[in-house]
Amino acid sequence: MHIGVIGTGYVGLVTGTCFAEFGISVTCIDKDAAKIRALKKGVVPFYEPGLETLVKKNIKNGRLKFSTKISDAVDSSLVIFIAVGTPPRGDGSADMRYVEEVAADIARAIKGYKVIVMKSTVPVGTGARLRAIISKSLKEQVDFDIVSNPEFLREGSAIEDFMRPNRVVIGSASQQAVAIMRDLYRPLYLIETPVVITSVETAELIKYASNSFLAVKISFINELSRLCESVGADVKMVAKGMGLDQRIGAKFLHTGPGYGGSCFPKDTRALLTIAEGKGIELGIVHAAVDANEKQKAHMIEKIKAGMGGLKGKTIAVLGLSFKPNTNDMRDAPAVFIIERLLQEKASIRAFDPIAMEDAKAVFGRKIKYAKDSYDCVKGADAVVIITEWNEFRNLDLARVKKLLKSPHFFDLRNIYDPEKVRTAGFRYFSVGRN
Repeated sequence: MHIGVIGTGYVGLVTGTCFAEFGISVTCIDKDAAKIRALKKGVVPFYEPGLETLVKKNIKNGRLKFSTKISDAVDSSLVIFIAVGTPPRGDGSADMRYVEEVAADIARAIKGYKVIVMKSTVPVGTGARLRAIISKSLKEQVDFDIVSNPEFLREGSAIEDFMRPNRVVIGSASQQAVAIMRDLYRPLYLIETPVVITSVETAELIKYASNSFLAVKISFINELSRLCESVGADVKMVAKGMGLDQRIGAKFLHTGPGYGGSCFPKDTRALLTIAEGKGIELGIVHAAVDANEKQKAHMIEKIKAGMGGLKGKTIAVLGLSFKPNTNDMRDAPAVFIIERLLQEKASIRAFDPIAMEDAKAVFGRKIKYAKDSYDCVKGADAVVIITEWNEFRNLDLARVKKLLKSPHFFDLRNIYDPEKVRTAGFRYFSVGRN
């Protein structure tokens, strides 16, 4: 089988590369000619562990190709994945213009039966809209089917998530399309991956519901962390005691400065917009979004109170991406925290193992950039750990203390033992454990 993938962003490139690794011939399309030229050389435009190696391998063996022409994918492919961006509008709804443009372009290139698969995260009802757009734009009358096949990729673990997923969701009204999709995912049957066959609308909603539920778990434990600080409890032990209950589970019960990234903020807001359009109030999701904003603001108050004010102070920030093993800074807590610290007239020195160039695109000259962790803390009044990269988990505390102007240590990911850091001579602040 030959497939096409329209869009070489995070989802599209991971999807195309992993299918190529499964032995399928893949043509990836993007209108950005510079990006396509780089990809043909095996240069990946973002950081994802292991992806560049797989891209180069499958280019070399001839299973992975890149082009700027949609017809190059449509002509040779039975299945065409749409994996373009659906960024949030000002009201929180998903901007569907790129999806709609691609659907019309695909329709104009179709000459025979195709399975058109929506991989991007889209509002419920998109499948029906695509069918209408494609039907209207066809140059000749041909059959096609629409499938919703949402992605569940975690940045930093995307290859593993594609190769060994928790489940594959296929939404379609066509048994023929379902059979073709099952054949496409046949390599996963060997590891007995559950396959959920359902309607297009249900598949579309599963993605939003999944991400929103995970956001609710994060916001719940973050809210609880503030109560723990007030009553003298340890949020890490509370989370451990909760997580051992198999009905609850331990994952996503890790407190911190709030969730961020390309999915949770966008998808929770989009789900709320979808519900509001139907006259439905999703109070729990709304509360999770509000709690996340309060958690980020609480980090500023924690730093400000711990230091007795921020004006004129230099803060060393370790970690800028929204999570480890990615350079993605979209809605990263670090962006909010740094902007607020700057408003408080503090100076910022920052370091991230991967996201430095991305940070420069966000902050420009408003902050200073360090070459490593120790260069970052040199002469600062406080160190603030925002992203839990592995290299921040075992800092030489004696060296850090010597380099700092004053021994303020804000561990917003709870990666250090409080007693160890305090014994080293720091004023130590964590989340939900003070």
